[in-house]
Amino acid sequence: MEDEIVLTKVTLFEKIALSIQRLIDNEVLKPGDKMPSVRSLSLEQKVSMSTVFQAYYLLEKKGLIEARPRSGYYVRKSFKRNSQEPSATATWKMPINVRVDSLVSDFVKPHAKASVVDLSIAGPSVELLPVAKLNKSIQAVLREHKGKSFQYAFPPGDENLLRQIARLSLHWGGSLAKDEIIVTNGCMEAINICLRAVAKQGDTIAIESPTYYGVLQTIESLGMKVLEITTNPDTGIDVDELEKAIIKTKVAACLFTLNFNNPLGSCMPDSEKKRLVELLAKREIPLIEDDILGDIYFGKSRPKNAKSFDKHGLVLLCSSFSKTVAPGLRVGWTAPGRFKEKVERLKFMTSIAAPTLMQQAVAHFLENGRYDNHLKALRLAYHIQMRKYREAIFKYFPEGTKVTDPQGGHVIWIELPHKVNAIELQDIVLRQGIAILPGSIFSAKKRHENYIRIGYCNQFTPEVENALLIIGKCANNMLIEGN
Repeated sequence: MEDEIVLTKVTLFEKIALSIQRLIDNEVLKPGDKMPSVRSLSLEQKVSMSTVFQAYYLLEKKGLIEARPRSGYYVRKSFKRNSQEPSATATWKMPINVRVDSLVSDFVKPHAKASVVDLSIAGPSVELLPVAKLNKSIQAVLREHKGKSFQYAFPPGDENLLRQIARLSLHWGGSLAKDEIIVTNGCMEAINICLRAVAKQGDTIAIESPTYYGVLQTIESLGMKVLEITTNPDTGIDVDELEKAIIKTKVAACLFTLNFNNPLGSCMPDSEKKRLVELLAKREIPLIEDDILGDIYFGKSRPKNAKSFDKHGLVLLCSSFSKTVAPGLRVGWTAPGRFKEKVERLKFMTSIAAPTLMQQAVAHFLENGRYDNHLKALRLAYHIQMRKYREAIFKYFPEGTKVTDPQGGHVIWIELPHKVNAIELQDIVLRQGIAILPGSIFSAKKRHENYIRIGYCNQFTPEVENALLIIGKCANNMLIEGN
């Protein structure tokens, strides 16, 4: 049985409970509404009454519904979605130099040990990789292309892969042509090259706050400055704040993750994306858009990206298959608009070409429908895991802890009480074999001192739950000692 681990780990009653939870989240089922009877739902879903009882019990345990004697189940009136989310950050008033590389290295390297329960991971765990299907694709392209798989596929890249990526644009309402795309060694190389194409040393780049530490490291390595912009945990960049900032400060480019920002998990509404693109177009400011997580959504449809609203070639779209298929493939891509010629030249100067065999294998994986099927399973697994992680965090962490409720992606951003220093907490729990990331590495100003990021990529096992229990105990002890 190939690559079924994602699905077999999700029980039937959990699937039903998740479907109902989505209806509650989207206010299709409102507080006070009566739930379908156990019998009627079992007939509708073609499952046993026992399965429905288990689903209702799970929802009741989460505090979403309640049982009333001789009346049935109802959506709880006290239920409020996103009531305990972290606060939005404020825009920093002036550009600053970035110095995070050594700090990031200190925190990330120790996590590679096999003995560590790694809650810092932000990519698919081994159990979620489509290994058998990828192996079939690799074997197929080796048979078809033979020795050609071991020669260079010079930029822009393997033609079939370019074609398959262009087809993916239909999923987000776009219409990319294959000659608009350049294949790269992962998304970070795409971002690095795009930054070099639109800005130079000493220039200022507008970024989200918090933002992915890898972005900060890249900007630091290029000698550029950053301007951190107010970012809401739900809706992302504040376009009004950005407009004020670019009036006061000369910004060479913006670099945003509009769909499921890492670490916030925020997703900008499509109407705001359109407004953002129009604002930047008026001022001829390029937007480098990291859309690596756009395919990992928990709603009904994939959110659009800013590129779909781009009429002037100013949006440089960057992505890869590292977060959705396998990080070790190192197959990324960019659609850099009017900067394509310069980006293609920089790609060749930087690393000549992306690995040919991996390009061909990913193209085959996409062409044969394996990507879509894999994504459906991956999204379901992540959504259920995210819910379980959040429940455990609220159960074990100190009172007053605030947690994001991401609608996609693979990480949770946690605001702890002010007296908890996240760097100290990280050090304490690492000595007990648990890896987390402190919030300060997600900002050039080393803000977010009482924040941590936890990934829900690993399956929620008793070992993971115990790790969250230990983190919560350590945080509570820090509060007691601080009083």
